[in-house]
Amino acid sequence: MNICVFLSAAELDETYTAPAREFARLIGEGGHSLVWGGSDVGLMKVVADGVQEAGGRLVGISVEFLADKARVGADEMVITKDLAERKALLLARSDAIVIMVGGTGTLDEATEILELKKHGLHTKPVVLLNTAGFYDGLKQQFQRMEKEGFLPLPLTELVFFAEDGVGAMAYLEEARGAA
Repeated sequence: MNICVFLSAAELDETYTAPAREFARLIGEGGHSLVWGGSDVGLMKVVADGVQEAGGRLVGISVEFLADKARVGADEMVITKDLAERKALLLARSDAIVIMVGGTGTLDEATEILELKKHGLHTKPVVLLNTAGFYDGLKQQFQRMEKEGFLPLPLTELVFFAEDGVGAMAYLEEARGAA
């Protein structure tokens, strides 16, 4: 399975790096490929290192203005002209999407993926990995959107909130089996 992971390139402490490393190990040991933003810095590096160390394949999709941060030694690296092309290619090259902790770029990617799914433009499973309760506020907002009629389909069909990597991978494996 090609698992696209949206996440931060920031340097973060063990609260976020340890769970990211664990999820990366699950990707690699499961024989899956990581499809990610291609950067070799911060949390992106932690996950890429973990996947590669566990035997997984790395498919990086970077963007011209970040090409100097692209990982050397990925199995495949594509450099796109802009962020829109990058996001489209990340989605096209993946079978499932996992959204880990991140800033505005990660939130932008997450909302676009969910908007496309809401409109039936993809049916890939989407997981928000809620490390250390990072997405509790977003989950509450989505629940309010659903309750007040802003979502045309049930929240459970749009996104799965996982509290840890094991739960995220279990959901993805189950979704793949049901497909």
